[in-house]
Amino acid sequence: MVEQETRPEGAQVVIEVWSDLGCPWCYVAKHRLRTAIEQRPDADRFKVVMRSFELNPAAPKQPEAIEEAFIRAHGGTAAHFMAAERRIQAIARKEGLEFTSDRLSANTSDLHRVVQYANDEGLGSEFFSTVQDGFFAGALNPYAPDALAGVGESVGLDGRRVLAILASDEYADRVRADRTEGVELGATGVPFVALDRRVAAPGAQKVSVYGQLLEQVAGPVPSERAS
Repeated sequence: MVEQETRPEGAQVVIEVWSDLGCPWCYVAKHRLRTAIEQRPDADRFKVVMRSFELNPAAPKQPEAIEEAFIRAHGGTAAHFMAAERRIQAIARKEGLEFTSDRLSANTSDLHRVVQYANDEGLGSEFFSTVQDGFFAGALNPYAPDALAGVGESVGLDGRRVLAILASDEYADRVRADRTEGVELGATGVPFVALDRRVAAPGAQKVSVYGQLLEQVAGPVPSERAS
């Protein structure tokens, strides 16, 4: 998925981000990508669209400590978990991000279904980002329907609609379709970013790398063109 031709000056560039709530690298990558976009004076050209990618669709609905979920999924011991946790925690905090180890883990399908609704309203990226930031800061329980409804209202969604979606299986087919489409595009995990379906970036890239990819699909920043 690589084409060299750039978009005409001023044309919108769609950036699709396949992500999952509890993935710490997704959390870091999201902020790095946002920084790369905001560094450009034409930042409003870029439209970020959230795509669903459940890392563990078979995860239990009942929340549990992330340590328990990690060991069940990856094996090892509590010491292995803490080593991995401290590594990503240090990276996140160095970049100015809040990151608590006091987090819960559970099935994320309900959240993704609300993200699909938020996408329909043009607020998917804002909704997901607000939930994820609160989750890693230890300020939000994303598995509580009222909490998701509250976040939804804070970004401009209908809280009652959020609760209705959570009480049904609405948008479940779109959640599954997003994951399938991501895999077809080359995603083997998350984060996975596709820029205008012409350039793909797996993993948490550095801000400078995201900046280079933005330039590849959208051209150099306007100031550079004008100089």
